[in-house]
Amino acid sequence: MSFKERRRKLPVLNGLSLTVQKGEFVAIVGPSGCGKSTLFHIIGGLLRPQNGEVIMNGKQVTGQRGHISYMPQQPALFPWRTIEDNVLLAGEIASATAHTAPVAPRAEALAEARQWLGSVGLAGFERAYPHQLSGGMQQRVAFLRALLSPQELMLLDEPFSALDALTRSDMQRWLLDIWEQNRRSVLFITHNIEEALSLADRVYVLSNRPAAVLHEVHVPFDRPRRDEITEEPAFLERKRQIAQWMKEEQQKTRLS
Repeated sequence: MSFKERRRKLPVLNGLSLTVQKGEFVAIVGPSGCGKSTLFHIIGGLLRPQNGEVIMNGKQVTGQRGHISYMPQQPALFPWRTIEDNVLLAGEIASATAHTAPVAPRAEALAEARQWLGSVGLAGFERAYPHQLSGGMQQRVAFLRALLSPQELMLLDEPFSALDALTRSDMQRWLLDIWEQNRRSVLFITHNIEEALSLADRVYVLSNRPAAVLHEVHVPFDRPRRDEITEEPAFLERKRQIAQWMKEEQQKTRLS
């Protein structure tokens, strides 16, 4: 995959291949600007690669939209819609595409949305508007919107990067609790190595642009994950190793 800039091509991805199994949580880490978000755009059908393909459930969906649910770095809630209506938005959009299973009637979808909002501590905010919620609360709404969409694969693009450290830690625990109940397939982008190891079953470490998979790390820790896991020697060793790989990639950039 490459882009044209001033009559020359800038390669972004190079022979990158990865898989996400049903019910698996996979994280991607890599240097800034290596092409992680471009990869998400390809998977989501927003960009078509010059080579390669995207396969979902044995079918080629390269360049096709509507097969995944997506949560960006910012909540991206519509300010004129109530919280419950923002949660329902993904289902409304999905009803216009033939790529997903039939969407539940609005009354049924609304009841489910309200139940989930209550389970994540947002009971009483169903008819509120985004500006009335904190950043962490808005992120919960954005996640529920992706979670309740009918697509099987969720793409989470650094969803907690804008949060302070304490709120980010709380949101990580919250995300795992909700994911354990649902077990959707998740592909999660982050720059935070500890976050990747805390959340994922596997971690792909990408190279500098043009991005390729440098290493695939299997995370051996049992679920549900405990907060204390980040202090275990096996966790710290994997964190150190990934940090070393990424440091080496950054050094290559400085020398090039």
